[in-house]
Amino acid sequence: MSLLSVEGLAVAYGDSRVLWDVGFDMAEGEIVALVGANGAGKTTLLRALTGLVPVRGGKMRFAGADLGPLKPYERARRGIAMVPEGRRLFAGLTVRQNLKLGATARPDRAGEEDDLAFVFQLFPELKRLEGRLAGLMSGGEQQMCAIGRALMARPSLLLVDEMSLGLAPVIVDRIADAVRQVNRERGITVLLVEQDVGLALEIATRGYVLDTGRITIDGPADDLLRREDIRAAYLGLN
Repeated sequence: MSLLSVEGLAVAYGDSRVLWDVGFDMAEGEIVALVGANGAGKTTLLRALTGLVPVRGGKMRFAGADLGPLKPYERARRGIAMVPEGRRLFAGLTVRQNLKLGATARPDRAGEEDDLAFVFQLFPELKRLEGRLAGLMSGGEQQMCAIGRALMARPSLLLVDEMSLGLAPVIVDRIADAVRQVNRERGITVLLVEQDVGLALEIATRGYVLDTGRITIDGPADDLLRREDIRAAYLGLN
């Protein structure tokens, strides 16, 4: 069953077109990678899905509903949560306070403590640091907190923007395992936007390549990893 469907999406900033006739779909329970070079329009696509930028054309449907008329908070209440590039935590609030802010996006806060316990089980570091100010944590700990905050919204679709940016490989592996776990145990559908093409396609079941605002290649993640053009362009392999 299709959870998210995008058709003919066009986005521009002023006279500068960023996305051109973008179309893709996601089934419930999938992990899908959206990959491409810096400046390809990946983050803009996520911002369009969450209602943070106006669209010039096209249709976006989520769980059968037209996203077009919905404001960002209404999309969040319907089950779309985003982990933004750069984490964007409230540095002057504690880890626990940042996490609980995520729950304000959902219509019913029943079970909030159970969800918090799941986040602490997923990232034990956050339990140990729950009273620390978010601005005093390492980059990896902040990324864990940003993911946890999004999960507190109890989403059915999780949008993750550049999860590996600036992180050590061992932390990236932890984050990748967590993404797989929430997909497997909670059934959360994940759209993974990532410059590290190899990492994203190893996690995902399917992938799309976005190049200068257009989707140019799509297919099973394993097939994309084996394509010579992708290996040469994005993985530095010949």
